[in-house]
Amino acid sequence: MDRIDESREPLVRMADGTVKQINPFSGTEVWTVPGRGHRPFPTVVNDVRDLEPGEATRRCAFCEERYAETTPESGRWTAAGTAYRYDAGLTFEEVTGAAADFRRIPNLFEILSFDFWHRNYGYTGNPEATAHQRRYLETDGGRAHVLSMARVKLAAMGLAEARLPTSIEQIAALDPAILGSFFAGAHDVVVARRHYVDGATRTDHLCSSGQLIPDEHAGFLSATIASAHAQALENPHAHFVSIFQNWLAPAGASFEHLHKQVVAIDEIGQRNSIEYGRVRADPDLYRRWGPEFARQHGLVIAENAHAIAFAGVGHRFPGIDIYTKVEGIPWELPPEVIRGWSDLVHACHFATGPLVPTNEEWHYQPHTMPGLPMPLRAVIKWRINTPAGFEGGTNVFVNTIDPWTVAERVRGKLHQARVSGDLGDVHLP
Repeated sequence: MDRIDESREPLVRMADGTVKQINPFSGTEVWTVPGRGHRPFPTVVNDVRDLEPGEATRRCAFCEERYAETTPESGRWTAAGTAYRYDAGLTFEEVTGAAADFRRIPNLFEILSFDFWHRNYGYTGNPEATAHQRRYLETDGGRAHVLSMARVKLAAMGLAEARLPTSIEQIAALDPAILGSFFAGAHDVVVARRHYVDGATRTDHLCSSGQLIPDEHAGFLSATIASAHAQALENPHAHFVSIFQNWLAPAGASFEHLHKQVVAIDEIGQRNSIEYGRVRADPDLYRRWGPEFARQHGLVIAENAHAIAFAGVGHRFPGIDIYTKVEGIPWELPPEVIRGWSDLVHACHFATGPLVPTNEEWHYQPHTMPGLPMPLRAVIKWRINTPAGFEGGTNVFVNTIDPWTVAERVRGKLHQARVSGDLGDVHLP
């Protein structure tokens, strides 16, 4: 972690227009040079063409006609009136028999594998996962599906074709952790239903977070929070659950299909430990250097009774911060707070647009550190610049758009969107 020099102003515009920033929480140093902030965003979708008949629902492995190409589903949310019904423990036949609005599925290639948790901590899963595995493997479709996915994973790991398993029993003999990863893993993907917007006719008509309607986006965030809560409950060795979203390939996405990732990890990390120590010593840290600083410098984008969005300071990429106005662990916050926060996150994605690669990072109080005075906050980063040799040699990051320009751009888009009625509970300054 970079050393924090609290005597330095986090945001300074110099005489020539260069903007120097220091992230007040991490100490990351960022410079924005004049003349680059109004460049158009690059187009990153390749192969732009007309969609073929039926392609919208089978474009990638996350699409609803290709459920057999993803790992066994842990759970799903399906719209039921104004709410979402949750179902878990389904068989392969039940999963493929109907589409879901949001699905929780294990990541085929985990960051921390089931083998990691088993070998280092003796983790073997939980009774619900064991029961689901048994029920799933009782049907011919379930056995064939698990075998198919195991072969895909083992082949990607370098196992020769001749050695790939041909039965469930051979999977257990070759790599016992594979079945564990399919039913009791610690890295989930929460996948939205649509690859493209309704009525899409071209391959660049993608359905990003901003293209969901506000109610749908709130359901997506609630499903993500429920998945993170499940990881915290299911794995007693998890000290934190990382939540993030990569949108489009330059931001690290394997598929241009909307999804979030939920990853249990066994430590909070040195950088976070230092930051959490600072907030224990200074409980007002996030409010003072977050919303209050943004108000003082004209960086506020929008707010409502429960959350506030503003241009972030000291991010390696142009960024938007969205804070709840209360502190707490996401799954313990009142539903109205999550909904208000969701409306602002959605609005900022809407203003960003579906063709801009982004990371959405969640920062919040770890469930293993009760009482830490932290709001739930998301950082949406526009991945439109690439750190290179200068950054590596100086540890100073060149960000192409300064916070004032970010705020101006997003506010302008939101003023237009408010007229068209595309937003939820969003109040503009």
